[in-house]
Amino acid sequence: MLQTAHERIPVRQPSRALKGHDFRDLKNKAKETELTAKQQKQLTEEEKEYKSKRKLVQEKLIKFATRIPAFIYLTDFRENTLQDVITKLEPDLFLAVTGLTVKDFHLLVQLKVFNTEQMNQAVFAFRRYEDASLRYTGIESHEGLEHYGLYDTVVAKE
Repeated sequence: MLQTAHERIPVRQPSRALKGHDFRDLKNKAKETELTAKQQKQLTEEEKEYKSKRKLVQEKLIKFATRIPAFIYLTDFRENTLQDVITKLEPDLFLAVTGLTVKDFHLLVQLKVFNTEQMNQAVFAFRRYEDASLRYTGIESHEGLEHYGLYDTVVAKE
């Protein structure tokens, strides 16, 4: 069974892990004074865990970013926003291509991982490049298309 993004990242139990403010306090104390061996070990373990989780999230985002063009190419919904295609129209295709569920996507949106303006520009550039490439080979892929669905908005084709 597939796990969601937040289930794939191992999380320590709150009783064993430092809270965010405790971690910062300990880090600041380390800058000001010498830490005990126990405090130094705890700080090192927390830093390793933080870096490990950060690296895992980065790898997932890279995987996601590299597969979005394939998803856009495979879907036939050109006049709908990418968000609608992912969440409402073709969630199964999204899962098959990216390995992420709609719930994972909503989590990434909630974490503000996507810069909306840049995502709109990237989707627009991809759609124009795709259309130009297909026209060059003599294929009109979507006759009568009047609008491009971008990441979170729709614009006129011309």
